[in-house]
Amino acid sequence: MSQRTAIVIDTPPTSNGDLHVGHLAGPFMAADVHARYLRALGRPVVFSSGTDDSQTYVLASARRKGRTPEDLCGQSWHDIKQTLVDMGISLDGFAPYDDRYRASSLDFVTALHAAGKFRLKKVLLPYSERDGEFLVEGLVCGYCPVCLVESRGGLCESCGHPNNFDELLQPRSTVDPEDVVTHREAEILVLPMEEYRERLIAYYAEKRERLRPHTIGLVDELLAKPLPDFPITYPISWGIPAPFPETEGQVLNAWVEGIPAVMYCTAYAAEQLGEKHEDDHELWRAEHDAEVIYFIGFDNVYFWGLTHLALILAHEGKYVVPDTIISNEFYELENDKFSTSLGHVLYTKDLLREVPRDLIRFYLAVSCPEHQRTNFSREGLDKVAGRRLAEPWNRLANQLAKAVADLGIQSGVEGRELPVSADARQRAEAVLSRFRICYELSGYSLTRAADLIVAQLDRLNREALRPDQLGDLFYEVRALISGASPILIDLAAAVAEAGGFALQMEAPVLYAVAPFDVPLIGD
Repeated sequence: MSQRTAIVIDTPPTSNGDLHVGHLAGPFMAADVHARYLRALGRPVVFSSGTDDSQTYVLASARRKGRTPEDLCGQSWHDIKQTLVDMGISLDGFAPYDDRYRASSLDFVTALHAAGKFRLKKVLLPYSERDGEFLVEGLVCGYCPVCLVESRGGLCESCGHPNNFDELLQPRSTVDPEDVVTHREAEILVLPMEEYRERLIAYYAEKRERLRPHTIGLVDELLAKPLPDFPITYPISWGIPAPFPETEGQVLNAWVEGIPAVMYCTAYAAEQLGEKHEDDHELWRAEHDAEVIYFIGFDNVYFWGLTHLALILAHEGKYVVPDTIISNEFYELENDKFSTSLGHVLYTKDLLREVPRDLIRFYLAVSCPEHQRTNFSREGLDKVAGRRLAEPWNRLANQLAKAVADLGIQSGVEGRELPVSADARQRAEAVLSRFRICYELSGYSLTRAADLIVAQLDRLNREALRPDQLGDLFYEVRALISGASPILIDLAAAVAEAGGFALQMEAPVLYAVAPFDVPLIGD
């Protein structure tokens, strides 16, 4: 088994509000389950996140709400952190956006500037004539020049293609659609992406088998034509001031912060684990050979898979590149897109007041948007989680409790062990092997893992409860919940406590087991 440190990255959420269910259904759940799986195997893991305060989406949201962006960021950081804790997302650290964050980002980019990696370029940018400011990223919307769908500035969420500078069609302000938007010239720093074409092609030739089809398709489309220059600075007021003499008064493009931000988050999380390192970038240095794993939405593939990778490559071998990129599609709410501005949203904290989180986690796994858009339905959650998980699990738990009582055996009493057959040991290992396949990155799938839980519950409920096979059933229940433990975190903890044993991703060789109280779900 590899002992490389696994750096699990969930892309930092924008701090313009709390997390809704759609946020959790994609990268956060997927990253959490994989991190828990690796820990169960004994791998060293650093799983981290933070907030992306520099995004212009923060500024746009604050203006629409009549708040200061600083106030919105501060509240959002606390709300997001609490939601992640409440959902059982096992982050080793949720980093603050502070002076250390800003210094870490500046260290990363100033080294590239000193090495001559950036170029000055005159570009046309959308401009608000009324307010006298440039409109970029979350401040401007229009139509994507590639797929002609409604898009924000910088990137189209629908097709995944960038729309830099003046490429957005019919641009308008996201804060005030009546504002007159023109274009004005500005001189900014850019990263010439074409200079990294051959290295990007080589990277994706090597990693192709570890990527989902939609990611491969987008990367192929992007690399089939000239790569647009990536803006390093913008002439706007919100963000980290750029320290470059050529672009005085400008700020870093928020997307440039992505890689140094997650390096900083990694260092912060490692400190929470008791580790101390030379600086915020150390764990990412090539000599440490960490395995970096991204969990991202499809709409982030261009930035994280190309521009951010190019920024790493621009450091000429100093840092590791990501081993695997696991992307997901959009998650809808009642067959329509989540929309905070339109009030079509379900916040995770509100759902947690009504439904036990294991049932939520199970439903999010079953309906995970791995390869295409999927849908959250409140009725669907009750039906699917109830019929496919809670009812069969509770039926099995009650049958086991009755069988133990009928035998006059008290659960947890030392010396009252039940025999386990060789066939049961073989079946348990077969089940755990299937779970491991679901959790390994080569075929990572929360949906298949959740379906496996259902299938095995059905099988175990069909087993005849003969007294001489009761030990086999307890042993296989233990194996099932071990495999399900990265998803059903509360049930797994209760089973482990009731049985007095650690849950493992490989079936232990046991010839007898003591019966244990099997907790119910949803009580």
